[in-house]
Amino acid sequence: MKFYVDENITPNIARALAILQNPRVQENIKVYTIREVFGPGTPDDVWIPKVAAEDGIVITQDLNIHRVRQQRELYKQQGLGVVFFKPPKNGYQYWDLVEFYIKRWKVVKEEVRKLNKPFALVVTPRSAKPDRL
Repeated sequence: MKFYVDENITPNIARALAILQNPRVQENIKVYTIREVFGPGTPDDVWIPKVAAEDGIVITQDLNIHRVRQQRELYKQQGLGVVFFKPPKNGYQYWDLVEFYIKRWKVVKEEVRKLNKPFALVVTPRSAKPDRL
């Protein structure tokens, strides 16, 4: 399974997940950043089909990918899985944000394994597991 972390999430989170995932080779999970793979500022309509073609799953905070009809139709048409992490409106301090992602990583992996693409999940500070959109 390939996870691609969007540019709106600090690349430190992606690197941390990749490092933590590395010794778990039996899970066959890789974590990349969209910025590193496709270049900084790559438009959503360019990377969405490419990530989908690689059978990837996107982790993002950009709910517009689901809200904007054209983008929602694109990820669905391409068969992409998207996980939206939605921090609280007032934001998080750095370490709270790190904890938010790390604490929910295991359940996100478990949930996406159960689903057929396309799908959209949202993870909030209060959610015990991702909710479908």
